[in-house]
Amino acid sequence: MADKKNLRTPIVCVMGHVDHGKTTLLDKIRGTTIVSGEAGAITQHIGATEVPINVIVEKLGDPKLKDRFLVPGLLFIDTPGHHAFTTLRSRGGALADLAIVVVDVNEGFKPQTFESLQILKRFKTPFVVVANKIDRIGGWLPYKDLPFAATFKKQNEQVQARLDMKLYEVIGELYNQGFAAERYDRVTDFQKSLGVIPASAVTGEGIPDVLMMLLGLAQKFLEANLEYDATGPGVGTVLEVKEEKGLGATADVILYDGTLKKGDTVVIGSLGEPIQTKVRALLKPRELSEIRYESRFQQVKSVKAAVGVKISAPGLEDALAGSPLRVADEETLEEIVRQVKSEIDEVRIDTDSVGIMIKADTIGSLEALVHEFKKEKVPIRKAEVGDISHRDAVEASTVEDPLYSVIIGFSVKMHADAKEFLQGNSGKDVKVFMNDVIYRLIEDYQAYVKVQQELAEKKIFETIIRPGKFKILPGCIFRQSKPAVVGVRVLGGIVRTNADVMLDNGTVVGKVKGLQFDGENISDARAGKEVAMAIEGVTVGRQVKEEDVLFINVPERHAKVLEHEIYDSLSSDEKETLESFLVIKRRDNPFWAK
Repeated sequence: MADKKNLRTPIVCVMGHVDHGKTTLLDKIRGTTIVSGEAGAITQHIGATEVPINVIVEKLGDPKLKDRFLVPGLLFIDTPGHHAFTTLRSRGGALADLAIVVVDVNEGFKPQTFESLQILKRFKTPFVVVANKIDRIGGWLPYKDLPFAATFKKQNEQVQARLDMKLYEVIGELYNQGFAAERYDRVTDFQKSLGVIPASAVTGEGIPDVLMMLLGLAQKFLEANLEYDATGPGVGTVLEVKEEKGLGATADVILYDGTLKKGDTVVIGSLGEPIQTKVRALLKPRELSEIRYESRFQQVKSVKAAVGVKISAPGLEDALAGSPLRVADEETLEEIVRQVKSEIDEVRIDTDSVGIMIKADTIGSLEALVHEFKKEKVPIRKAEVGDISHRDAVEASTVEDPLYSVIIGFSVKMHADAKEFLQGNSGKDVKVFMNDVIYRLIEDYQAYVKVQQELAEKKIFETIIRPGKFKILPGCIFRQSKPAVVGVRVLGGIVRTNADVMLDNGTVVGKVKGLQFDGENISDARAGKEVAMAIEGVTVGRQVKEEDVLFINVPERHAKVLEHEIYDSLSSDEKETLESFLVIKRRDNPFWAK
């Protein structure tokens, strides 16, 4: 078993749907675990909160547990959501060691819940499900900060039954998503089943169980992954790049291995060549008691993993969120630059010659988006990190196919000149979808594709010559020729003007010049209708006679489209008519229109 001092703090990401209580849960973990009189036991980091093991075991009410767990505590990422999870990358996968998926037990699963589960499944990250807001179940009596089992016992039977019913809805939905799950205290093997923890982020009920479960998962699944070299050169991931007053561009970094010191040379990924710069300052948030100071940060000389820290250094403007940060010295600089570049190059997306354009805010988001769109078999022509630019808009406008003249924007902004271009004539046909939920973007795009396909089909229907079959009625010969005018009954499909007509032996004999119904000119007639028809090129008694059955002569190219592309859209009598027509055409040429 590894020595405790060589195990870094596990990194925990909180995920789930908006308004289901992610931030409240983080606030409760931060706030209620602070031991009275021991302010600062919880360490606030940039983008993360560290809860030490002694604070957790005190919260659990059993000091003996401290010796049972080897990890030094838990580091909760403060930016809740799958966005932080996908941004925090290490080579070959996600940086978060563990995750919490928060579900409102009363509302159940929502789009971001499904999205979170799919991402966790893809990265094989151990996680627990927190069935939040149990305090909102009808008749629930809250008992502040109690473990779930203790507060559950105090509820009456009807309330317990209500909660069980809600939990089984959550467990059933997890099953539908491919996860075996059970209420955490009923799970016998956490390698086979997910633990669902009923809790309230508001009252603190069940929060001790959440902390206990996370420690248990860390101990069971992560021990080998958490070993690190405390004295080695720092390795981290950029969580966010932002401007700070008086500091310029800064990088918020989660350091997950080694040590980072003021004055260190660091190599950071960018869209171009890796950035090589020297750390001017390492900044951490001030304690609440020091909030009166103008600056929100205090400088530190060095930090050890796992930790969240803000770096001030020259040239960080082009640093890429989700990219690696590595400490280097003179001997290792060249090799580390090569490694960082290759790591960024590894996530260059394989694109297709045709397809949509994707823009995302971070490398991790881009990878997740591309993965999901490819899963839906959507071709991607271009995938990049960054806001939607004028160049992107112009490029998309040159794509002729409306299905691919599309820009997908995930958590990005659109430049003013791009917006102006898209509102003008040149860019009016470009479709832009922007959202911060991957699955919403996919659904919106799929809905758009469906509409475009329906419009295309409608256009084809309007221009293509459709199958039609009609019979010349006895006693309804109004003119024998030039053109012949006869009464007909449409037996199947649709008869239109300007279409050639054919006998049932395959001979084309004339063209429909006009149709009338009740003395009014009409453009088409469907199955069952009796109309007067003018046929140019025939003489009744020679080429045609009463009771003859004739077909509309569908050109071969149109017949191919009808049979192979839009067959399912035809009515049953059109299908029957087309099949009869094809039998006639294929008597002499079996490969006609195939």
